[in-house]
Parts: sequence; C-alpha cells; structure tokens
Amino acid sequence: MLEIIPAIDIRNGRCVRLPQGRFDQETVYSDDPVEVARRWEAEGAPRLHIVDLDGARAGSPQNLAIVEKIAAAIRVPVQLGGGIRSLEIARSALDEGVGRVIIGTSAALDAAIAEEIFRSLGEQAIVGIDARDGYVAVRGWEEITTEKAVDFAKRMVSLGAVRIIYTDISRDGMLRGVNLPAMVEMTQAVSVPVIASGGVTTVQDIKDLVSANLPRLEGVITGKALYTGSLSLADALAAAGKGERNPHSLEGEGMGEGESSANS
Repeated sequence: MLEIIPAIDIRNGRCVRLPQGRFDQETVYSDDPVEVARRWEAEGAPRLHIVDLDGARAGSPQNLAIVEKIAAAIRVPVQLGGGIRSLEIARSALDEGVGRVIIGTSAALDAAIAEEIFRSLGEQAIVGIDARDGYVAVRGWEEITTEKAVDFAKRMVSLGAVRIIYTDISRDGMLRGVNLPAMVEMTQAVSVPVIASGGVTTVQDIKDLVSANLPRLEGVITGKALYTGSLSLADALAAAGKGERNPHSLEGEGMGEGESSANS
C-alpha cells in the first residue's frame, strides 16, 4: 500500500508552494507551518515531507527552528530536505527531531559526500533525485545535467542509498497528473524503495499508481493538490488503501477554514 505524504514547503517562515520550483511564482497557504502540520496529522498523514526552500537556495537549512517546532508538535515522523549537503548538517537536522533527511541532488553529485552520508546514516538518509525530461536537474532545478535520472539513481544505490525520492519537475505544483511512465522506469531501474513526487492532482492519480503495481513504489508526496482542494487527504488515503484514521492524530486541531492566505 502506498504511503501518502503531505508536503510542507517553508519559505520565510511560511507555508508556500512554488510551481516547478519557481521562486517568482510563490503562493502562500499559511503563515503557520506548525498548524498546517497538525492539520495533516489530524487528517491521517502517516508522515510529513518538509522542504526548507530558503535552505535549498542558501546551501544550508534556514528554517530549522520551525522544523523543530513541527517535530515537537506532532507524533508522526518528519522527513526534511533543502540545503542538506554534508553529514554535519544532516546530523544537526536529525538532532532537531527530524526522522529522515533528504540529500539533494547537488550534494549527491559529490560521490564522496554522498557515500559518507549513506554509510553513516543508513535508513535516516534519502537521496532526492529531481529530473526534467528524464535528466537530472540541479541548482534549484535551474540547470539540467547530461546524466539520466535512472543512471544517477543506480549510481546512488551503488554508493549506499537505501531510499529514493523521485521528483518530476515538469509536473511539480502544476496539477497535471503524475508522470507514470517515468515512475515505472525509475522503480524498475533500482532495487530500493522509491517515493514519487510531482503532479499528484486527483484521486485517480493515486489509483493509477496503485494499479501500476510497482513493488518498489513505497509512497507518494502530494502538496499543491491538498492546499487547493483538488485532492483531499482522506480520499488519497482511501485510494491508497489506508483510509483508517491516524491513531496519533490530534482530534479537532489543525488549520481551519479561511486561515490560509490562499485556497487551502
């Protein structure tokens, strides 16, 4: 069964979404990421995916204080990406209560750094692979390399990566549906669990991923669809076969109607 993982992207201390990672097209959904985290936990999320957008740009996490508050406010595990480019930084994030850290593509391009992190952290480290048209993207998705995403993934597994998040940039935040062929190709290329990201828009997208019967597809991250209302977390969980309520949820807490500065 797929794990449905709501995303919380943080920029300047607020919960935002950036279509295709474009910083000039920011939409703010809440001024309080902690309350957003409580909402998703209350609605049944098994874990949360947090991205420090400021950290991704700066090269080191910039919102760890907020991430620490989120980890302390909820009981479900948190995974964090954005600016984690060394073992020292990764460990500092884990010390703040994060369950897993996501090593970005820029850091992973340095084989020595990647291998050190994977060897030292094991299951606590995930490699994030961002791609456009099947090729690895770096530097905030602004630069496309000549290396195919599946080849890069195989290389990361050979260095010790035990889990992959695969993001299709062209679909991220665009509400255009999942790039299913790309996810099929990735899951067939590697021997480790893969989490899909980018483009999840409706319940049908979840159903399509489930129907594809990809043994190594472990979960799916969804962001904008939840905030705009094109997909409810309850429906996504039901479609993935996980419709039961989270036993650790905070009944009645969370972001209420009208609390965000855009449609949520």
